[in-house]
Amino acid sequence: MTIVPDIDARGGHHCETTALGVLLRHEGLDLSEPMLFGLGSGLSFVYWDSRNQPFPFLGGRVKPYALTVNLAARLGLTSRTEETTSAGRAWRNVAGPIDAGRPVGLQLDCYHLEYFGTRTHFGGHVVAMYGYDEHEAYLVDTAQQGGAVRTSLASLALARAERGPMTARNRSFTVAVPGDAPRWQERLVPAIRACAEAFLAPPIANLGHRGIEKAAGLLPGWLARAERPGRDLALAADLMERAGTGGGLFRALYRDFLGECAGLIDAAALRTGHRLYGEAAVLWAEVAALVAKAGESGDAAPLQQAGAVLHDLTRLEREAMRALSGL
Repeated sequence: MTIVPDIDARGGHHCETTALGVLLRHEGLDLSEPMLFGLGSGLSFVYWDSRNQPFPFLGGRVKPYALTVNLAARLGLTSRTEETTSAGRAWRNVAGPIDAGRPVGLQLDCYHLEYFGTRTHFGGHVVAMYGYDEHEAYLVDTAQQGGAVRTSLASLALARAERGPMTARNRSFTVAVPGDAPRWQERLVPAIRACAEAFLAPPIANLGHRGIEKAAGLLPGWLARAERPGRDLALAADLMERAGTGGGLFRALYRDFLGECAGLIDAAALRTGHRLYGEAAVLWAEVAALVAKAGESGDAAPLQQAGAVLHDLTRLEREAMRALSGL
């Protein structure tokens, strides 16, 4: 058995920030989950509907691993990422750092993880690995999935090698905090502005505030899209509110990040953004509840209501990001 000592195995709301928290606390940098999310400019929006997926997906954050890349660049972290199609090399990329006393982040498809409560393919899941024995890997996942957990080495290999939407080729990564890294407090405003600017000027209509507006027009038709409304709409609602988002499609996490920032920086724009994202978190929870209600009842009226709320959210989030972009 090989175990990295002194691991703080706190499970958070969101998988990638949970894993980053484990890796950075081991390096002596202990930041809250909202702070990690915000410093990584994690907030976004995407309306995703492709031919190879059975039902539309609403995402509230940047694409998998982008948050880690953003955070490493912003905090001046020394980061090493490995990807390979070789099962043997993939294992060595993980075992090597752990043998040397350093936890490793892994991107994988959670469908294969034996401790997972819901068996759904999602290739953008991230965990921290801090040990292994002959049969099992020792991981840290979100609090919802159990925090410090174990899965068989065979299941871990399947999860890491899975191919499909959002998957990576056995991606693993480590981070270190160099002595000359900038103070994280100095990186708050650049992180907020970068997030706001990307949200306000998305390259395609499916992203940012334009994506929310698009969703407002398309969501009322979801009942006709659903093969099994009770299942499909319930899952869509769950993905918005409970499946690792921290509530309100990540808006609650960003609200809390802005609240922490407002305690450190005296700026009217921050207070405005914090207030508006508090409202947005509540409204996104309302959208999720209306989608779930439509699935339970088979009635399209709640989806019409949800579309109207999304129009309000487009305006509200655009106003919040305009204020924050001026910091």
